[in-house]
Amino acid sequence: MKDIRVLVVDDEPNMRRVLEIMLARRGYKTISAADGREAFSLLQSAPVDLVISDLRMPGMNGIELLRKLRESGSDVPLIMITAHGSIESAVEAMRLGACDYLLRPFDTETLDLSISRVFSVRDVIQQKDYLREQIEHAWEGLIGTSAAMQAVRTQIERVAPTRAAVLLTGETGTGKEVVARAIHRASDRRERLFVPVNCAAIPADMLESELFGFEKGAFTGAVRRHIGKFELADGGTLFLDEITEMPVALQAKLLRVLQDGVIERLGGDRALSLDVRIIAASNRSPVQAIREGHLREDVYYRLNVFTIELPPLRARREDIPALVRHFIALHAGARPTRAVPTITPQALDLLQRYDWPGNVRELGNMIERALILSGGRTLEASHFPLDVPPRAPPAASAHAPVQDLRLEPAVEALEKQLLTQALRESGGNKARAAQLLQISERSVWYKLKKYGIGDA
Repeated sequence: MKDIRVLVVDDEPNMRRVLEIMLARRGYKTISAADGREAFSLLQSAPVDLVISDLRMPGMNGIELLRKLRESGSDVPLIMITAHGSIESAVEAMRLGACDYLLRPFDTETLDLSISRVFSVRDVIQQKDYLREQIEHAWEGLIGTSAAMQAVRTQIERVAPTRAAVLLTGETGTGKEVVARAIHRASDRRERLFVPVNCAAIPADMLESELFGFEKGAFTGAVRRHIGKFELADGGTLFLDEITEMPVALQAKLLRVLQDGVIERLGGDRALSLDVRIIAASNRSPVQAIREGHLREDVYYRLNVFTIELPPLRARREDIPALVRHFIALHAGARPTRAVPTITPQALDLLQRYDWPGNVRELGNMIERALILSGGRTLEASHFPLDVPPRAPPAASAHAPVQDLRLEPAVEALEKQLLTQALRESGGNKARAAQLLQISERSVWYKLKKYGIGDA
């Protein structure tokens, strides 16, 4: 309370002095004024956290002071006090935004309770404003208004306030870390650390010590204690990217953290209890990774509390124009250009027809490269060396004679076309593709293998 400044406004010196003493004993800093006019003048040069004002004063009374403060745009909280209370004056004071209305005589407990209510309400409002700002910032990088991206945002909103582990799946470059950071920023852990670890980028023999830390002397070269990523993320979020690249033996230690929230440093003999939220990500199909022995089944079930599948860029082509504008503004901002470059309709059409195997990451790199080639001017189709097939000619008439009347090749060609389209629309998700085709997932895998489509 020592940093809270209170302005006491009362035309009676003795009453001012009593209030100042009461407030000082509770750790508040005080200044005082003898009427509303003096108080308003003081507030122009000495901002305070709270005003406690008498209602009836010569010159400018408490109601007039409150009205003038609100007209000037000040939202400083004000508690009105009076020995001559009436329903009309109380209603008017509260209508103008007074926080409370106290009748004299009142005891110190009543004043304490009134002040506590004022600052409790203020804190709640500030927390709501902060949370709203964090949630707005959480969407940074989640560009696009397609149904697929709206679904991702909805899932983030649902899971962020919980303590649940989250598994993010999707192709390389779809923005899994962006989503992980969005979940962290929209959660109550936002003020603690978000610690990302790329399990594929750290050598297998070093990953355990990076995650769990080690004690001095745990192994040759361990000359001092090292705090691991789990401890750094205590109270916050640990993002394990490419979880299927973590050695299976190390996944057993990860399982203990997921189950019990406990770790041990290498070379240590003491269990450390931690409060860490785990968000994991993989560009592999988790089920396929289990089949191939890259992911423990028990670890998968612990991580699979809530799964968010990120769509590939080719499954949300309508978002490409917004992404292009975002990357142009992002990369052009670092260049000494007078205006943000534009892109021709022909170039934009080319980008929307490309399949983007590297997804959003590839698009961002391609825009940066095009800005260099264009010299910061208009981006044209020639600045994007993309292998895009020409637009297909209009379909032949249904009544045109068919040259090859053999049924089996025609059926196979149609199956290939429908499989490819279903995979494109499902973003490569075999189960979803099976639903679209109204066949079993096993049949989808069989046909993909039969026709040599994709990675089946």
